[in-house]
Amino acid sequence: MLSEKTLVSVGLFVAGFFSLGEGIIGGREAAAHSRPYMASIQVAEGDRVKHECGGFVVADQWVMTAVHCLPTGANGRKVVLGVHSLSLGEDTKQTFDILELHNHPEFNPDNYDNDIALIKLDRPFNASEAVKVVAFLRAGGVNPDTDAEVETAGWGSLDNLGSRPDTLKEAVIQVVRSTRCQRSDYFGKKFTDNMICAHKLCPDPCDRPHKMEDSCDGDSGGPLLYNGVVVGITSNGGKKCGQIKKPGIYTIISHYTEWLDGIMGLRPDA
Repeated sequence: MLSEKTLVSVGLFVAGFFSLGEGIIGGREAAAHSRPYMASIQVAEGDRVKHECGGFVVADQWVMTAVHCLPTGANGRKVVLGVHSLSLGEDTKQTFDILELHNHPEFNPDNYDNDIALIKLDRPFNASEAVKVVAFLRAGGVNPDTDAEVETAGWGSLDNLGSRPDTLKEAVIQVVRSTRCQRSDYFGKKFTDNMICAHKLCPDPCDRPHKMEDSCDGDSGGPLLYNGVVVGITSNGGKKCGQIKKPGIYTIISHYTEWLDGIMGLRPDA
């Protein structure tokens, strides 16, 4: 039978493990509306709606996200812009129906290759300090090298038990060498040339419950930024977040410039 002292120690450990003080996996709360391009894709659940995936505003009426967020269509989902807290009635909040959904035609559900999608909102958004377009890398642009610091953000799970934050979280992570992510003990052949993998190990001594920073469930569809420009879309990692050999996987946006321009009607020099 466990002693009272042992039970107290176990309780403190569990409380620390499930702490909601950090975000994503090992990240932090973003300053309110400091990432005005962020989108929350929400689905009805009874009389309520819940955050399901992320996205980001790339043009007047367009949001970029991941195919695996809406693989079978919009099905009544809403896109919410201009929010920091998912529960508070913020004056900056704008809610949209999905007018069009364009999933990449070569998306592979077996390994999430070509995991990129475009959502056309039912109307243009009202630009403000809380809702703005973000630039994304086009063909010919320079993607981050191994060990480069990149940023990601979202309202995804804080741990592998699905605890979700109410406010936007962010993390600074590092690009992992592609040849490492292609190793059989990482992702093997499922990792393709259309992908970047990234996370960040907590430096020793590490005082965090999670030993690294990483994206997690619910962050999918959100951005990976390098020097303020979106270079990737949060796609897939392992069955669990924050594992050393299962970094987050991000779709390389610059590989899809022609497809994106064709849908949004952008000129090649736009």
